[in-house]
Amino acid sequence: MVWFETILVVLTLLTGAVWLLDRLFLAKRRAARNGLLDEEPVLVDYSRAFFPVLAVVLILRSFIAEPYKIPSASMMPNLLIGDFILVNKFTYGLRLPINNRKFVSLGEPKRGDVVVFKPPHDPENNWIKRIIGLPGDRIAFQGNTLSVNGVAVTYQTLGAYSGRGVAMGTESASLLQENLPGKPHKVLEGLDNIVGQGEWEVPQGYYFVMGDNRDNSEDGRLWPERGADGEPLPNHNFLPEENLRGKAFLVWLNCEGWFCKDGFDASRIGTKIQ
Repeated sequence: MVWFETILVVLTLLTGAVWLLDRLFLAKRRAARNGLLDEEPVLVDYSRAFFPVLAVVLILRSFIAEPYKIPSASMMPNLLIGDFILVNKFTYGLRLPINNRKFVSLGEPKRGDVVVFKPPHDPENNWIKRIIGLPGDRIAFQGNTLSVNGVAVTYQTLGAYSGRGVAMGTESASLLQENLPGKPHKVLEGLDNIVGQGEWEVPQGYYFVMGDNRDNSEDGRLWPERGADGEPLPNHNFLPEENLRGKAFLVWLNCEGWFCKDGFDASRIGTKIQ
């Protein structure tokens, strides 16, 4: 959420500036008046106490790892509603908070990575999907079969899905292993409801993303041609590289409902995101 990042950055800069100003100038002036330090002003006292905490949180959240909560079923069966995940913020490079501008490049996304990003038609919110197409790839999805550069991906049927979420429209879904080149993973496939058919060629500087719950995912196959302001979105099916937030790598908690009213699922703790 941009507002949280903005508040965190502003508070960190403000408390840091107050603390530094006092240390360099104001404390010396107070001491010069009578040879003793007067009691610190409340603002200085709070700034000195909170600045290190805010600075550590800002550095960790912006450049190391950031927590998110999964709100939808689009990445089932691998990510469930209520999963709290950690996202690696430096895998693809270091980015400035608020504007997300990359200033150090450390790597490129790989096919099969599960990534958090801001979609072009909803830039105020963070979404999570799997990278299917890299720049220059030709992607097709026909009849529940994915093809990459003209080669159909193979599948192994694992049976009917019986995990959590069967009461949310997945009771008729099949569980399959999709052998995506370099990153085999599980997907859900509906028996009757095939959505998002088409073919796409990924432009340079963009990625094509899909959810693992193939018939219940608002992903690149279905993204609108225009934004909320009615303006056309060029390359609207694709994720711009500059919109990436990081790579999801770990589930550290699962808790459904407000204040975890529906309880914890301890079995999800420590689950690696494949």
